[in-house]
Amino acid sequence: MFRIGRICIKTAGRDAGNRCVVIDNIDDNYVLIDGQTRRRKCNVKHLEPTNKVVKLGKKASGEAVKRVFKQELNLDINVSAPKQKKKGERLKKQRKKKPMRKKAPEKKKPNEKKADKQEQGKKEQEKSEKNTI
Repeated sequence: MFRIGRICIKTAGRDAGNRCVVIDNIDDNYVLIDGQTRRRKCNVKHLEPTNKVVKLGKKASGEAVKRVFKQELNLDINVSAPKQKKKGERLKKQRKKKPMRKKAPEKKKPNEKKADKQEQGKKEQEKSEKNTI
């Protein structure tokens, strides 16, 4: 029933009510369609076949489908063409910078405190000895 070249009307999805042509049979339940709809795989339950069949090759190009709709069927149908995306530079995601924290004064270990006190005591003794001389 859904052989290549069969004109159908899409009954479900966002392309519902638009005409399409079967381009390829994928299996018993799915066919590849193109036309007023987007070129894609479609469930045969979502298609209503018409009595029109056109001559198309397997996996015909979009241009061939346009030609069939405009010339052979004499239908004024706007066949959708895929939109070309602009190639531009993609912005790289930047990491969020953490705010700089003020560094707290370093805590000294208990052993270091004793050593510092001893050094200070020695320095004071040396100063007092120099002052007395």
